[in-house]
Amino acid sequence: MRHPLESVPQDSRKRFFFTFLFLTVVLLAVFRVLDKPLQTSYAPSGIVSFELAGNAQSAAHMVYSWSPEAWLNASFGLGIDYLFMPVYAFALAFGTLLAAGKYTGWLRSLGAVAGYGAFAAAVFDAVENFALFQVLSGAFDSAYPSVAAICATIKFSLILLGLLYGLVGWAIPKK
Repeated sequence: MRHPLESVPQDSRKRFFFTFLFLTVVLLAVFRVLDKPLQTSYAPSGIVSFELAGNAQSAAHMVYSWSPEAWLNASFGLGIDYLFMPVYAFALAFGTLLAAGKYTGWLRSLGAVAGYGAFAAAVFDAVENFALFQVLSGAFDSAYPSVAAICATIKFSLILLGLLYGLVGWAIPKK
C-alpha cells in the first residue's frame, strides 16, 4: 500500500512536515485561548467535553452553562477548526510518511494506513463540527450530539494512531 503523500519529493518532505507542524502548534495555541471560557462545571474540558457530550441533555447543559462570550468562542472555534483540519492532517500525514520511510513490509504499510487515517480524521472532524454547529443552534433533541460524539471518538482514535506511529517511527532506529 502506498502512502497518500508518497509522490511528494523526498527532499521536500521534512520541510513540509515542519511547516505544517508549526502551523498546527500555532492554531492549537489559538484554540487554548478560545477554550478557556468554555471550561465550566458542565464542560470541564471545554470544547472537547462538548464534542464528546453524546446526548441531548449533556450538550444542552454545556451550552447553557456558557456565557455569551463563550458561545461566540465555541462558534468561532468550530469555524476556524475547518482551517485547522487540513493543517493537522498534513502535519500528521507527513509525520507518518517520514516514519514509514524507515521501514519495509507491513510496518511501511501501517504507515500508509496511518497517513490515510490522518485525512480521514479531518473528514470525521468536519462532520463532527457540522453536528456541533446544529447543537449550538438549538438542535439539542436530535441525533446531532450522538453524531458529534461518534465522529469525535473516531477522529481522536485516528489521530492517536498517526501520533503513535510517527513517534514510534522516530524513536526506533532505521532498519
